This record gives sequence, structure tokens and C-alpha cells, in this order.
Amino acid sequence: MKPLLLRGGAVAVAAAALLALPTPASAHEKWFVPDPGSYPTDWAFILRPVTASLLVAVLLATALWRWVAVRFLPAPELGFLRFVGRVVPYVPRLLAIHLGVSLVAAAVTGHFLTHDLEVDELTGGSALLLLEGALGVWFITGIRLRPAAILLALTGPLALLLTGPVGLLSAMDLLGVAVFLSFVPPSDATFGRVEPDPATLRKALLALRLGAGGALITLAFAEKLANPALARETVHMFPRLDVFALVGIHVPVDTYIAVAGATELLFGLLVISGALPQAAVLVAGIPFNATLLLFGGTEMLGHLPVYGVFLTLLAYGSNPSTARLVRWLPALRGRAQAPVPVTS
Repeated sequence: MKPLLLRGGAVAVAAAALLALPTPASAHEKWFVPDPGSYPTDWAFILRPVTASLLVAVLLATALWRWVAVRFLPAPELGFLRFVGRVVPYVPRLLAIHLGVSLVAAAVTGHFLTHDLEVDELTGGSALLLLEGALGVWFITGIRLRPAAILLALTGPLALLLTGPVGLLSAMDLLGVAVFLSFVPPSDATFGRVEPDPATLRKALLALRLGAGGALITLAFAEKLANPALARETVHMFPRLDVFALVGIHVPVDTYIAVAGATELLFGLLVISGALPQAAVLVAGIPFNATLLLFGGTEMLGHLPVYGVFLTLLAYGSNPSTARLVRWLPALRGRAQAPVPVTS
């Protein structure tokens, strides 16, 4: 009984530590600020003492988070959420719906994959939108999705290279979902029920985590840490984003931007680490849902793939048969990694 209490206490302390951090908006500044490309990149902002200290703290917190999870805590770490794990066979179908609706919404509004990439002026932009919309409908139907997932995983990077590497990296969450569905597509059974083998599932989950985490890390730098001018304009336009001011704490806007970027970076690294997925999803979901009150439908549709990723990690992380697969990482330096135990 005592070890269980200690484990539960460790999870509670870790979650409380994250919740104690301000949870700045996870909205994409480029979706709401006019002419976002006019704001210059400023990498010197990262070298400021406050920003640099926060980045070091984020790296240390991520390493500690995973070490505690792997060495001391069970999987799932929050036993009371095990009921969520019952939806595991249907998660690929649900994830495909999230992706499909997001693609259709982006195509209708003239954007490719993400709402900050307008392709109307690109050669072949209309064809890209038509392809995007068709793929979206395909994903929603749930019928034989592996070809659709592979096509999106291949076409997306090629098209996004036309808009630059930042556009490609910021859409990694959608591409991660596509790779996941190419590994684990819904079946033809009722509601797309599928039970993949552990080796396939752990690779699919790794791709999903790398995609979602990579997108969050990219946005942390592209819209905050390496582009403070864009972040300052966002705070000027939407002062309610400054959670410090809302609770009566007044700090310089650059301090807020550094904390906001560091927090988004932390969420991205935690997703990639795969450690304590239940706690990580519950904590990260707070800012992602809070911004809906301010930005409404555009925010919700744009974040649908991220919500799908969170649902996936929470479901697999809550099922005792798959929880340890969520935090699997490839072996480093050629050393063999012990196989992940799987229980039925």
C-alpha cells in the first residue's frame, strides 16, 4: 500500500509542478495576426538570461520526468483512468476522423494542412486544395485508409517545402497522424476495430509523438522564442493571453513570451518522451482548451489533430496492455533495448 501511495504522490507532485507554471495560450499567432511574415526572426532573444535559464530548466525537467516515470512509476500511472483504455481498438478510427475534419476545413478555407499556409497564390494551389479535401473525406469515411495515409505522408512534405521548412515542421502533427494511420489503419470490422501487434503499435506511437511534439517545438520557436516581435503583437492584440496580468502579477511582456515559449517547448518534449502520458495529456490539455474561449472555431478546427493525438496517447496510456508502448524509444548507440512487456 505504501509504495502505491508514494507512486501516486510522485505523479501528483509532478502534475502539480506543471500546473503551477503559467499556462500561456497555445494558439498559433500566425492564425490571428495580420501579415505574420513581416515580423523578423530574432534568435538573440534565446540568449537572454531569462530565456536561456528557462530553456535549461525545461530540458532538465523533461529528463527528470522521464527518469521518474521509467524507474519508479507504474504504467498506467493514473489507475483511475484505466476505463479510458477500453476505447483502444477504436482509436485509429477516431483519430482518422479528427484528421479528416481538419483537412476538409483547411481546404474549404484555402489553406494547406495548417491554417497559416495559404496556397491560393502557389502554382497548382487549387489542385493541392482539391487533393486535401478529397483526402479529408477519405479519412472521415474510414475505408481502407492506409493508401490515404501514405499519400498524405508523402505529398504533405513535398507541398510544404514550397512554403519553406518552417511550414513543413509546423505541420508535423498532421504528418505524424498520417504515419500512425499508415502503420495502424482502421480495419473493416465494426467501428474500425483494430488490434495491432505490439511491435507495429510502438513504432506508430513513436511517429505520432515525434510529429505532435515536433510541431509544438517548432511553434515554440517560430512564434515566440525566435520571433518575439510576433509574440509581442499577439499579446498587444489579445491582452487576455497574459495570464500573469489576469492574476494580478505584472511582468515585462518579454518575460511572459519567454515563459510561454518555454512552456510550449516543455509540452512538446514531454509528448516526445512518452513518459507519464496520462498526466502529460491532462496538463497540456488545459491551455489548449482555454484558448477556445478566446479564439473560437478557428482554434478548435486548427487543433483537431492535436486533440486526436492527445486522445490517442491518453487511451493507449490508460490501457495496461499498451501503456508501456507509449513511452518506447529506440535504443541508443547500438545497444539493444529490453523488449517492452505486454500483458493481455
